[in-house]
Amino acid sequence: MSLLNQLNIFSRMVRRTAFGNMKSFHQTAALCKVEDRKAMLASLPSKDEGTIGERSIDIDSMIDKKINIFPDANTPTALFSGVPFNEIPICHIRVSPNNTIISITDAKGVPQFIRSCGIEGFKNTRKGTNIAAQATAISISTRAIERGYKTVRVTVRGLGPGRMSAIKGLEMAGLNIVSITDTTPVSWNPPRPRKQRKL
Repeated sequence: MSLLNQLNIFSRMVRRTAFGNMKSFHQTAALCKVEDRKAMLASLPSKDEGTIGERSIDIDSMIDKKINIFPDANTPTALFSGVPFNEIPICHIRVSPNNTIISITDAKGVPQFIRSCGIEGFKNTRKGTNIAAQATAISISTRAIERGYKTVRVTVRGLGPGRMSAIKGLEMAGLNIVSITDTTPVSWNPPRPRKQRKL
């Protein structure tokens, strides 16, 4: 029985017995607020670090079971949901520290949809956040599902806060992700770095 119900019962008893002709027994609102806050906090889910609800795969156990998780010569003709791998549409995620641009192309590379965090309504520094990337991914994948796409391949290019969030947004909206490829360009002979700052 909650504390609020106990207080109500107690106040009725006091009114009936000791103070028959007095008006109602006063309850403090602060006590009720504390009780409501505790109930509200108890009903909230535990803190989500961004990984709860995602499909997690233990790669080591898959290697032990000899499941094909890496591409081989038969991958282009392998069927995923009845469609060959090389005919599945591609979702390109271009990530930078300041923005995330997501485009969905058909298997030949012809663009079908393009969305960015700026188009989605995020301005200035908010375009570079992981929340903006996730919102953009959810909106483009809902449009893709309306068009009839169910399964996609994902290619991620660049470094920034929206890399994992964009993939999570695609999955949250209902797209089935078959493969994730990182196409970030890596320079093997990069330009000479700046000289060290003198403090």
